[in-house]
Amino acid sequence: MNGRTKKPLGDPFGLSQFGVNLTTLEQGAASALHHQHSLQDEWVYVLQGEVTLHVGNDEFPMQAGMCAGFRAGGEPHHIENRSSANAVILEVGSRPPGDEVSYPADDLVAVMNAAGKWVFEHKDGRPY
Repeated sequence: MNGRTKKPLGDPFGLSQFGVNLTTLEQGAASALHHQHSLQDEWVYVLQGEVTLHVGNDEFPMQAGMCAGFRAGGEPHHIENRSSANAVILEVGSRPPGDEVSYPADDLVAVMNAAGKWVFEHKDGRPY
């Protein structure tokens, strides 16, 4: 995604049960497409800047020092930087095998395969 930089913080240590990313969002960038996980819990913490949290059809302003969590199977969500400065967030998520990600506004589904890699498909099952 344009304007988004993710730095994996857990992978260099071989962590496999959860992921940790330091994510920088430039002006106008989003953390992800609007999505929801079937099995993964997620948690985010704003380290720097101001962002807009989208949950379902609602929007919530967030600034440095604020956090949010998303239970597996919960409402679709994503974070957007509408401010004029970069924002930095810490993202933490579990890595359960068989997790599926649905994208309500897009013709996209992501499924984690047995090797722990994401496989992207159209909603009708055709591969990308």
